[in-house]
Amino acid sequence: MDDGESLSEAFWGVARRLRHLNRQTMAPWDVTPGMWRALNALVDNGPIRLGDLAEKLHIAPRSTTEVVDDLQQRGLVERHPDPADRRAILVGLTEAGHAAATAIQEARTAEAARFFGALSPSDRDDLSRILHGLARD
Repeated sequence: MDDGESLSEAFWGVARRLRHLNRQTMAPWDVTPGMWRALNALVDNGPIRLGDLAEKLHIAPRSTTEVVDDLQQRGLVERHPDPADRRAILVGLTEAGHAAATAIQEARTAEAARFFGALSPSDRDDLSRILHGLARD
């Protein structure tokens, strides 16, 4: 670490690099990180109401509507009436959405392996332990 560079600055520098790599990795699918988070939430939870998706993403319902609109325009999600409440709408992945989510996850996993592959196995283990320890608060 350079003299005068704080741990925080180094951490955010790595985070910026990872964010940039993630954007590049998702570019072939024309998906932003926010859209990816929504796709991933739908993979994990199945069809859910927009309000529930907003809670899972920790964003405003209006923002969730915009993300879902963008995903729907790309054919990755679809809206259906909730069978339990005809006034409510469920959002779920299309077949193309499932395929894209799987492909994006595989691409992100490969990119992370390349990125962290610059570290020795021991350093990766140490970094994992440290980051997981910091995330526990």
